[in-house]
Amino acid sequence: MRKLLLLFSCMLAFSMQAQDYFPTDAGVKITDNTLVAFTNATIYVTPEKVIKKGTLLIENGKVTNVGRSINVPKGAKIVDLSGKTIYPSFIDLYSDFGIKKPNRASGNSRGTQYAASREGYYWNDHIRPDVNPIKDFSFDSKKAKDLINAGFGVVNTHMNDGIIRGNGLLIALNPNSSDAYRILDTKSAQYLSFNKSVTSRQAYPGSRMGAMALLRQTYNDANWYANGNMKNKDLALEALNSNKNLVQIFETSNLLDALRADKVGDEFGIQYTIVGSGDEFERIADIKNTNANFIIPINFSNAYDVSNPLLAQQISLRDMRKWNQEPSNLKVLSENGVNFALTTRSLKSVKSFHKNLQKAIKYGFDSKKALASLTTIPATIIGNNNIGNLNQGSYANFIITSGDIFDAKTTIYENWIQGDKNVINDISIKDITGNYMLSVNNKSYDLTISGKGAKQTAAIKLGDKKIKSKFSFKDNWISITLNEDSGYTRMMGKIINPANVMQGTAFDTLGNETAWSASKKVKKDSKKKSKKSKEQPVVVLPVSYPNLGFGNYSLPETKTILIKNVTVWTSEDAGILENTDVLLENGKIAKIGKNLKARRATEIDGTGKHLTAGIVDEHSHIAASAVNEWAQNSSAEVTMEDVIDPNDINIYRNLSGGTTSSQILHGSANPIGGRSAIIKLKWGENAENMIYDNSPKFIKFALGENVKQSRSPNGTRFPQTRMGVEQMFTDYFTRAREYEALKKTGKPYRKDDEMETLVEILNGERFISCHSYVQSEINMLMKVAEKFNFKVNTFTHILEGYKVADKMAAHGVGGSTFSDWWAYKYEVNDAIPYNAAIMHNAGVTVAINSDDREMSRRLNQEAAKTMKYGGMSELEAWKTVTINPAKLLHIDDRVGSIKEGKDADVVLWSHHPMSIYAKAEKTIVDGRIFFDRKEDIKKRAAIKEEKSRLINMMLNEKMNGGKTKVPMKRADRDFHCDTLEEI
Repeated sequence: MRKLLLLFSCMLAFSMQAQDYFPTDAGVKITDNTLVAFTNATIYVTPEKVIKKGTLLIENGKVTNVGRSINVPKGAKIVDLSGKTIYPSFIDLYSDFGIKKPNRASGNSRGTQYAASREGYYWNDHIRPDVNPIKDFSFDSKKAKDLINAGFGVVNTHMNDGIIRGNGLLIALNPNSSDAYRILDTKSAQYLSFNKSVTSRQAYPGSRMGAMALLRQTYNDANWYANGNMKNKDLALEALNSNKNLVQIFETSNLLDALRADKVGDEFGIQYTIVGSGDEFERIADIKNTNANFIIPINFSNAYDVSNPLLAQQISLRDMRKWNQEPSNLKVLSENGVNFALTTRSLKSVKSFHKNLQKAIKYGFDSKKALASLTTIPATIIGNNNIGNLNQGSYANFIITSGDIFDAKTTIYENWIQGDKNVINDISIKDITGNYMLSVNNKSYDLTISGKGAKQTAAIKLGDKKIKSKFSFKDNWISITLNEDSGYTRMMGKIINPANVMQGTAFDTLGNETAWSASKKVKKDSKKKSKKSKEQPVVVLPVSYPNLGFGNYSLPETKTILIKNVTVWTSEDAGILENTDVLLENGKIAKIGKNLKARRATEIDGTGKHLTAGIVDEHSHIAASAVNEWAQNSSAEVTMEDVIDPNDINIYRNLSGGTTSSQILHGSANPIGGRSAIIKLKWGENAENMIYDNSPKFIKFALGENVKQSRSPNGTRFPQTRMGVEQMFTDYFTRAREYEALKKTGKPYRKDDEMETLVEILNGERFISCHSYVQSEINMLMKVAEKFNFKVNTFTHILEGYKVADKMAAHGVGGSTFSDWWAYKYEVNDAIPYNAAIMHNAGVTVAINSDDREMSRRLNQEAAKTMKYGGMSELEAWKTVTINPAKLLHIDDRVGSIKEGKDADVVLWSHHPMSIYAKAEKTIVDGRIFFDRKEDIKKRAAIKEEKSRLINMMLNEKMNGGKTKVPMKRADRDFHCDTLEEI
């Protein structure tokens, strides 16, 4: 008998999955009647089109008709759904459903792989547009069940691996069918990210900016290949060109990466659909300006367990705010007109999806838009109008519920996919939840029934005493057993009317038969009101820019400011002006003089105070998300402008020390590093607005121990010696010269971003800041530059500059050095604190830089050390942190001194600016006050108050049964020249 049953089940499975044109050898060919009419339901055809008491007609997995007055064909199976609601099944556009995770590449972990391991494909293993996951797809019934139970009917899945990841598959989550029907599209989208493939150990790219540069070069090469210019066959580039008309879905891990992805796309005319991270509310204007469609996760953080006050001190205000603010993300996106779909991505369990979405709705997200973000919007993004709606001709993918799909009390009964029913909760089981008065044995008990469907449970009390009991509700029969006073009472009964009144027979411990009944308690209006009044209103704290402590709730405005009777350090030939007025207007230094007046100006009394130009730091690594693209000996293709981090608290701290401009340099991991970013420290602005307009072009070069990997256990990359560094420079500039010569012929050429940058150096359009220590190498690079007819702009660090100061002056290169650092590594052994003064006396333009996030807060004091070591005058000493670094950066026409017409970047000091007692009272950039010491004191008090408020909110969350997590201290990245990171 068991064998016959097994054979029958196999035949049934074959008949369900076989295509209709397949021959049948197991018996008579049967065609199933799939015509079903669902009547009397509230039907959401789309979020905008709702039919009351409507009929949905399906056949062969498709919707054949929907409306109110529909003639149901003969032979149709009729399902009466009175009081029930039908919604289109949900769509998840970002998934790796059914795709086996790739195996991580094996190999010697101590060696570094520089070349690609795939032959016939692109030169970088992390570019994998050729990957088609169809060969790796296997329907995952377990995961499908979880998704079906949450209301999903279709997922867009892909191989979650690599920078360009290949195409996606659009899959119907139909466990009753086969892949022949489930796979709706074998090329639904192309997927991208900034993350490398685990299948290869190829080192490049080693940073976020490297990933961005690689994407740019790949697009350039794909265009070159498409035009038939490559001699070889490249299967990756062929696939990339083949997929270019697909929807391009780009995964990001944070808000800044979303904006970076959009930046790359815009450069090549590609509008990515961006997978967000849930923090879009922090820069909603920038998100809106991308004009991108988004796919948004709803994985909300749990509150921190702040019951231990010492551990609670570790939590940053930023992380506390995240818990409070992120549930409002969907509301903010929606109200700002950002088009987005929702995804289950990053959820530990799909079961939490509805709970999180209900929380977002509680925080103000419109439920109609919530439905659209799971149905019509993802369908439109993916370009398939047969899913996400119940229009005629669409797939019969729909959910049957007891009511509002986003109400916590609603039961999802069934999820039909391609016309096949998937039961989640038995629709025939009546909902009897509620509070009842149970009467039996001359006693009245409180009976509370909760749960859904077959999982409805009960709790029974007599007064305040909880009574042990067992409860079941099956086939509309109610069974209750009470265990009280060592005796048992058994009850059986049924619902006797629509009001859920229960009646039945009970048997006591002695077997005596009696009647029992239970009726729902009637709630009084006053109780309803009191219950509503107890509900805690949602409190979302305001977002600041950036959204952390000391952020600005509104950005500073450009003001007309008149600073009166102040000592002005001009850093110009005028020197120091006593008792002088300075007028700042329209972001510029408008007037310098005495007894100045201006209408509607904000006046600041400068009596006894000092006004200087804002400090300029020639060498800094603050405000960056990465510092080294270390995986190649030349990374001229990368730019620090791609990885500016406007959220770095060091921007604010630098302002508090009077710094207003910084060159954010690439690190010193390779001889030819990445391009620089010159920024103004405009705290609260986005990354783009911090970068100088028409910024001079700079690039980082490096010499010495770092680039030849002297102290690296994995150092196998060329060059390995100092003489190898020289040959590398010569080789690259020779290639750049040849590249430019080809461009000038007018013949087709492969655009190479690395070579384009080096050509700019040859033509004097881009300037070199070179990390340097040893005199022999300093001489070497000047000779290489002279060989190729250009000049090195700046030697930075330059701790042996005093040995070659005359040669530096003759070459025309500046020196940006430390005041008194020495002996921190072998090649610094000969450094002396008199270095700056000696170079200055030889005619070299000298600046004092920080290369350190803490030192950049007190460069005023570093400048003063040149007076002690070398006897520089106070005017010349002050120039080393103002006009001199501005000259080295070619921005001295804008900043670095107090001169009429220049940018209003000034600092008001409490004392002589090089005194250890001096404090920056106001730091002004472009006529906007970005640091005010009095406001800073207020911000400190506000931070304390806000943290206390959030701690109380988290304590309330815990006390009310909410989940909490252990307090964690946010890791603080401290970038230096030799910092290596991995993506």
